[in-house]
Amino acid sequence: MEGCSENPSGGPGFRASREAMGWQPAPASDMLRGMEMQKLLRKVFLLDLLQGLKVTFRYQDPKEIYTEQYPLERPQVAERYRGAPRLNVNPDTNETMCIACDLCALACPENLIVVSSARNEQTRRKELTNFTYDLSRCMFCGLCEDACPVDALELTQDFELASYSRQGWIWDRETLEKGPQPTQYKK
Repeated sequence: MEGCSENPSGGPGFRASREAMGWQPAPASDMLRGMEMQKLLRKVFLLDLLQGLKVTFRYQDPKEIYTEQYPLERPQVAERYRGAPRLNVNPDTNETMCIACDLCALACPENLIVVSSARNEQTRRKELTNFTYDLSRCMFCGLCEDACPVDALELTQDFELASYSRQGWIWDRETLEKGPQPTQYKK
């Protein structure tokens, strides 16, 4: 081509060659009109809806469908799942393993654990008198579980924590020791 420079990246010689061939840029109004027409056609022919339905029906194959029969069959939760808290009890003596050190309450970023203790005059040891855990504000981070030196507090894999009142979310020592009692459904 005559008048074309070696620079195909759009330098001055390239523009001159395009103009020499009779190329003219399209006016901005024509471009806008074309884009509006394209949007109008998409709306009239419902192309977005059809694309969405295509995705939906792609996964309607019976091999792809997975249904859990939830109340009758318990789902498998991940091994590292942190759910309902439990205060562990020594199986030999049936006493709580908590030594009332209050480290779990100090580690909790939400300040929802309250530990009360009293010193036993005969044994000269602290004994746990009250332990409350407010589940309504718990974010199940596991910091309380990590701070416990005797592994008395742990977050279990129980996930059914529904309650009908706000008072049901505040668990006392007895509730924490026996853990959540989910309803067992039968056919």
